[in-house]
Amino acid sequence: MTLGQTAASDTVCIAGVGLAVPKSIRANSEILKAFPNRTEEEIVRLTGIHERRYAADDESATSLAAVAVEHALRQAGLPVREVDTIIMATIIPDQPVPSMASALAALLGIPRATAFDLNAACSGWLYALEVGRSLILGGTARNVIVVTAELLSRITNPQDHETAFLFGDGAGAAILTRSEGGHRLHRMGLSGNAEQFTAIQRRGGGARMPWPGATSDLQQFYIQMDGVAVFKHAVIGFAEQIEETLRRECLRPEDIAWVVPHQANARILKAVSKRVGIPFERFVMTIANYGNTSGASVSMALGWAAEEGIFNEGDRIIFCSVGAGLTFAGGLLVW
Repeated sequence: MTLGQTAASDTVCIAGVGLAVPKSIRANSEILKAFPNRTEEEIVRLTGIHERRYAADDESATSLAAVAVEHALRQAGLPVREVDTIIMATIIPDQPVPSMASALAALLGIPRATAFDLNAACSGWLYALEVGRSLILGGTARNVIVVTAELLSRITNPQDHETAFLFGDGAGAAILTRSEGGHRLHRMGLSGNAEQFTAIQRRGGGARMPWPGATSDLQQFYIQMDGVAVFKHAVIGFAEQIEETLRRECLRPEDIAWVVPHQANARILKAVSKRVGIPFERFVMTIANYGNTSGASVSMALGWAAEEGIFNEGDRIIFCSVGAGLTFAGGLLVW
């Protein structure tokens, strides 16, 4: 095999991508009303975020996911009836049971599709891509919807200075097929570090604490983060995923046209850029307008970039993510 080339039998095709965002824009100025001692300049400097989208009461993760999927199917030129599998990555489904993927299958009119949810936090879409790729290569599936949708505004504490400015809502989707055309998806590297389990958590809402018992318990139902620990481990984790992808694919930093990262924090990603030797100008960034949308952010950034037409045929694109758990993921897409 030549430089950066993987056997065709080991890759599948991303035939189409799409994203969806709520209409409502939540600017920093709105959130700053709860923090009179902080400024717009400080927030932008620390996060890179100017605004984010918040879902309205009549919007759901499922409805946003359906819009993203429709865009991806249209780009792929694939009738929805030919989809046999739906993998939904999310940390906050519309309801715990049954899976959100099943709700989406019913909404799309393909109720017989194999459908299940996956939770790898901010790495969710990349984990789901690898699961979908493996199902296709193993012969279990033919045409797979890999979709993420997150309504983080519903679990963000507006009074918490660590998280109030970070999170937004949105959805992104891709269509995976075995066809020889389209964009070639190589193997995703997946790993984790459970020693940092407490760095990002939402303790409430599960079997241990299904609902609040007292007012003080309400804090446990919001997403909570240790900002210092996350920054440190995210920079290292992102860099390692990029470097491992380069090694696995026998590539050099200068061979990479674009990096499409999880939109964690612009300051984190600038530090990653310096560490791996890929100019920050080659990082696809949507965090300024959409904020951190957890598992949906890589898919949304890819969908946005595809709509903007910034990729050229043959471009080597690296995906990378760090999420709660901690979870890590990274891999190559050849456009």
